[in-house]
Amino acid sequence: MPGSPDFYPSRVGATEDSLRERIDPVIHGRGSAPGPHGLSAEQLRTFEQDGFLVLPGIMADRVASLRAELDRLSTAPELQGRPEVVTEPDSDAIRSLFGVHEFSELFSAAARDSRILTPARQLLADDVYIHQSRVNAKPALLGRSFSWHSDFETWHVEDGIPRPRILTGWIFLDENRAYNGPLLVLPGSHRHYVSVAGTTPERNYLESLKVQQAGSPGIHILRKLAELCGNRIESVVGPPGTVVFHEGNLMHCSPDNPSPWSRTNLFFVYNSLQNQPVAPFSGQAPRPRYLAAPAPFEPLVP
Repeated sequence: MPGSPDFYPSRVGATEDSLRERIDPVIHGRGSAPGPHGLSAEQLRTFEQDGFLVLPGIMADRVASLRAELDRLSTAPELQGRPEVVTEPDSDAIRSLFGVHEFSELFSAAARDSRILTPARQLLADDVYIHQSRVNAKPALLGRSFSWHSDFETWHVEDGIPRPRILTGWIFLDENRAYNGPLLVLPGSHRHYVSVAGTTPERNYLESLKVQQAGSPGIHILRKLAELCGNRIESVVGPPGTVVFHEGNLMHCSPDNPSPWSRTNLFFVYNSLQNQPVAPFSGQAPRPRYLAAPAPFEPLVP
């Protein structure tokens, strides 16, 4: 709604990046989750402390069918030329495919698999809906980097997500190795909010999905944030079928993929129903539905 309070201002015309206090909890409920797929107390502590949690191989049984479905979608005539298909900045290789849960019942079912949905609901202590889904591909030799950023900063500024009661659950469709462009994270960075200098260009997503600039902090604030977090960067790696949860405000990036092995991951952004978007804090029009789901928001059922 217009005039909603901005508790996490960013890209508001400042000349320098700055650190702001995070005023929201990381975990919104500590109760146990129903069924066999809830997180343990130790796993909850890890997520709260580091901002991410890796569950190796727990959805390996879905990988073959999801890969086959991705191959089908990548060449489907009905998707050719659509904005949901984003190519690499210097080649025609697919970089991202957005809105996959709307194109495919297999992807939709994966988002509702209790092995990924139950922990998401447990961490957010609420029913959830999918704010965004995508496949990010790092083709062998061709996959290019993603700059350091906080997803929440983008979703807040450009989509109007008010608070960081939002997370990403993702599934490795290939082995993620230290050398094929894995996600790099600053553990603990989610406990601090980086307010980025500058403003948001109109329809920024047309450029940022290929090369992110607006919303990416500079070297000085990154060094300061790294010092606060113990000067530690970790690679998120594991076998196909690994599930990762990362907190919406976790600072992360990924390098080029110089290896002969591709790296492909399937992402579902789960948002609390109590954290529904308002007007984007950039003052611009909302991004298209393939980037930011519009109302009505229906809770996902396992």
